[in-house]
Amino acid sequence: MSDYYEILGVPRDASPEQIKKAYRRLAREHHPDVAGEGAGEERFKEVSRAYEVLSNPEKRRMYDLGADPASPGGGMGGGFGFQDIFETFFGAAAGQSAQRGPIPRARRGQDALVRLEIDLAEATFGSHREVQVDTAVLCPTCSGSCCRPGTSPRTCDVCGGRGSVQRVARSFLGQVMTSQPCAACHGFGTVIPEPCPECSGEGRVRSRRTLEVDIPAGVDTGTRIKLTGQGEVGPAGGPAGDVYLEIRERKHDTFVRRGDDLHCTLEVPMTAAALGTMLTLDTLDGPREVDLRPGTQPAQVVTLKGLGVGRLHVGGRGDLHVHVDVKVPTDLDDEQSDLLRQLAAARNEERPDTRLASSHSGVFAKLREKLAGR
Repeated sequence: MSDYYEILGVPRDASPEQIKKAYRRLAREHHPDVAGEGAGEERFKEVSRAYEVLSNPEKRRMYDLGADPASPGGGMGGGFGFQDIFETFFGAAAGQSAQRGPIPRARRGQDALVRLEIDLAEATFGSHREVQVDTAVLCPTCSGSCCRPGTSPRTCDVCGGRGSVQRVARSFLGQVMTSQPCAACHGFGTVIPEPCPECSGEGRVRSRRTLEVDIPAGVDTGTRIKLTGQGEVGPAGGPAGDVYLEIRERKHDTFVRRGDDLHCTLEVPMTAAALGTMLTLDTLDGPREVDLRPGTQPAQVVTLKGLGVGRLHVGGRGDLHVHVDVKVPTDLDDEQSDLLRQLAAARNEERPDTRLASSHSGVFAKLREKLAGR
């Protein structure tokens, strides 16, 4: 922040008349019409800015407290703030230096998220997959040094390799020493005189890689698999980030997954449900027999143990629940209709007595439980 009192050549307790007199003298001396273009013009602007602040009582009061009303935003001069005050006055007491060291050029690379679609069989038994990812890899030309082969980074001439520069700033606490990153080397302490032509001084290039991953049994949509250190390489050959594989399970044509269990619907004729039968069901483990006992009712469930999805991290598998859907024939011919009438007569069901079933049992109760997720 400029010292406006020094620019006008007046003491800090100068009166408004002294400030005006000093300004008129310097303005005549450095006016572009008198001093000419160039340095005289810049000096004239500097004097005018100092007079604009010190001739205004409110701006002068702000300036005396450490703010520069003539700077962009009118804030604390030169980016000075309370963080600098804290470090200046309390950094030594905390055993820390107010001057920061150079920033490491090598930094950790970012993580990558890759979405991977799998089918139900892969989620059930696990699988081995190859996944292609586009990430940053170590530059093969400079091996992360960022320099053209045969060259090396050079110590910054501005900060001397410290990565920061110090300056004196005035605040309402007085004059304090502050530190800020070096603008020449961006805080690294070194500069790259001849950047690598392949990576343009980044130390890394983009490339497509193929990763092999083992998908454990039991994963589900939303499950994330972490591949440590397989993400992009950081700038200047910094440590690589991680890759996260987010699983998305495709819907199956036959089976519906609920947690570790599988559910399917098996359509059977009315006669098979009444008389009982042995049916063959194609499961994920191959053909399996389903034993329907005589008198099987609609919506009845037959459970096949251990034929569900593998349990993630704990081992074992869920079950396969087969929901029986009894199909009532709608296209009976005369002979079949006559046979059913004979059966109804034999069972005295030609005009059956109707009765309401309990609300806690039957098809509607099972339907309610299904809708409620029980």
